[in-house]
Amino acid sequence: MRSSKKKPSIFFVGHFAIDTIIRFKKEHKPTLGGSVSFGSLSLRTYTKDVKISIISNLGSLNFDRSLLDIVQKNNIDLNGIKWTDTNNTNFVLDYFNHSRSLTLKSRSPDLEFEDIPSEYLNNPPDVIVLAPLCNEISFDYIDKMLKNFPDVYVGIDLQGFIRKIENGHVSIERDEAIIANMERIINLIGDKLILKGSEEEMKILSGENDIYKAMNHFDYFDFKGIFIMTLGEAGSLILKKGEKILKIPAFQSKGVIDETGAGDVYFAIFLYEFIISDKTWNSIEKTAWLASSAASFNVEATGPDGFQQKKQVKSRIDKNKYIK
Repeated sequence: MRSSKKKPSIFFVGHFAIDTIIRFKKEHKPTLGGSVSFGSLSLRTYTKDVKISIISNLGSLNFDRSLLDIVQKNNIDLNGIKWTDTNNTNFVLDYFNHSRSLTLKSRSPDLEFEDIPSEYLNNPPDVIVLAPLCNEISFDYIDKMLKNFPDVYVGIDLQGFIRKIENGHVSIERDEAIIANMERIINLIGDKLILKGSEEEMKILSGENDIYKAMNHFDYFDFKGIFIMTLGEAGSLILKKGEKILKIPAFQSKGVIDETGAGDVYFAIFLYEFIISDKTWNSIEKTAWLASSAASFNVEATGPDGFQQKKQVKSRIDKNKYIK
């Protein structure tokens, strides 16, 4: 456990998105989206005992600043945002029968390490969560980040690193150049890495079609980072070199209203609980149960209405409300 009474600190890094959601052919009002939104807001609801900051690049031409009101009201530090005279990252998410198509309508500029405020550089966080939406975080950015924050844990949300975008169409498929860049990033971070991807994403990164073969692929790296594969209603798998793979159950939701952001919620809660734990494999297993339970609430409502405090998350675990 942490010996200091100082609050843990987490930086979320990546684009904010404007999400236009179409569900069963009905278009909804644009909302604030992106992993930095879902991760930071769900974590703030879960606990007040953490300092949360966001590093992003916002395009002012088509971004409604009032969308940030909910973030500011939740005491999340936005001093790491750079405003640019461009269009913001804007996605159309078309859901049908638990699948979705994703279209990128516009895109904020890439993130530049030099834009990080000096106050952030002088006060290193415990965790930096790299959660790009459309390849806006480069290898060079991460290299400079690690030189400035050599002791920080680095969470990688895989999806935005391996998306292929052509004429606005967003897909995830195996592209050797993208995979090679991702493997360079993984090796660069090493023991401080905590990487999370969906079943599809981890299969593409590993080149394996079986979930256990895909996970075992990461056992060949020469370090002891943590690798997480989320499996929807089948739960999640967690691997660390030298340890037995953990199989974490998914928890029973009262009903599925909106799946958007469930993986972001899982990852944010996992990283927070990991930082305040003693980091043993047994503690990491308990951490993952909390993350899984938190994600199960997220799907019960749209956006922030699905986030829950830690006591509700623990209660669902205590009641054994998991999918067997």
